Amino acid sequence: MARMVLERFPAGGPRGSWPAEEFAQARRNEGVAVEVVMDIEADAFLVIMPQSRAPEQRVEVAAG
Repeated sequence: MARMVLERFPAGGPRGSWPAEEFAQARRNEGVAVEVVMDIEADAFLVIMPQSRAPEQRVEVAAG
């Protein structure tokens, strides 16, 4: 499954502040399915939206 990053937030935010979670909640209130994940290498929180890949198109050839 592919994922689209909607926003990035530095992990070192002010104490008691959860900007990634607040952004994600606002998107959820709009009806968008999102989740917050940690990118350890970048030391950042990512708000992502899962995307299903487009199904492969099948072409049927009639025998005849």
